Amino acid sequence: MAPLLADAMPTLRYAAARLGDGSEVLGFDDAMSADHDYGPSLQIILEEEDFASQGQDLMAMLDARLPREIDGRPTRFSSLSRPIGRPGWLCSAHGVEVLTLKSLLRAQLGVDALPSSPLDWLGFSEQRLLTLTAGTVFRDDSGRLSSLREQLAWFPRDIWLLRLAAQWSRIGEERAFVGRAGEVGDDLGSRLIGARIVHDLMRLAFLVERRYAPYAKWFGTAFARLQSAPRLSPLFDAALTARHWQDREGHLAKAAHLIGVLQFEHKVPGATAPRIHRYFDRPFDVINADEIAAGLRAAIENPQVSRLPDAGAVDQFSDSTTVLTRPGLMCDLAHAVARHADGSQ
Repeated sequence: MAPLLADAMPTLRYAAARLGDGSEVLGFDDAMSADHDYGPSLQIILEEEDFASQGQDLMAMLDARLPREIDGRPTRFSSLSRPIGRPGWLCSAHGVEVLTLKSLLRAQLGVDALPSSPLDWLGFSEQRLLTLTAGTVFRDDSGRLSSLREQLAWFPRDIWLLRLAAQWSRIGEERAFVGRAGEVGDDLGSRLIGARIVHDLMRLAFLVERRYAPYAKWFGTAFARLQSAPRLSPLFDAALTARHWQDREGHLAKAAHLIGVLQFEHKVPGATAPRIHRYFDRPFDVINADEIAAGLRAAIENPQVSRLPDAGAVDQFSDSTTVLTRPGLMCDLAHAVARHADGSQ
């Protein structure tokens, strides 16, 4: 691609990258991935003025001169996800797209520029942030794309702590239900709640290690690559396969305790010593999730962030695909929660 652009448009400044949706961006593609939307793909990112003056000419040149195949794979292939008609974004029958940095941000995060407030981060799902920061940048003449990715590489400190606290609060809300459902003979309900808590604990592990978590299809695959996975996975497996609620509850409590320890190992501000204890006077052994969440909240320095509710970010209080595939809707929901917390609605 670079020789073609150098010959046809030698003065053009641009960035070239493979970002956005696609299992290959996350490094998870395999033979099955090639059954749809699959072929040589690239984004060419132009400055706003260059896109307006040269974008169409660049795409016309690519249509005419791009090789019919690269490394044996056709460059023209069908796709159900090409952003046809998206402002600031050009695409064709091939896999090369021409766009601006603003249009990339708008498509992936629902914003036109980097967040001006830490609260804006609550509307960004980890999956979307991951697809912007995990792909490969091949060239970046202005350095703006690389700078953007550096700023999005991880949450601001206080938003990170809020997410951690919110995740512990989720666990605190249901930690005794595994035993309560099991105690009345509802083993199916106990197993279902146990599986939810396993998922929440796995999300915690990503947050503690400062790694964005992908969406459901690749969640377990990415978890297996965490440093803590060899220590946590046996406990999760035991909890998910336990035949009795007492065993299930015990494995979950041990896993939660280990993640509490990991917070100290990873020097998480506000980390509180984990403790397994009886749930009031009931016969259920649970983690001190409320104390851990309170310690994290106490370490938050921004008063605006510290006033936010335990719901956390949008992908913590909603797992709806309808929501999480619409960046603008995610931002609206997150800001609605923040306004409610401030008492303005």
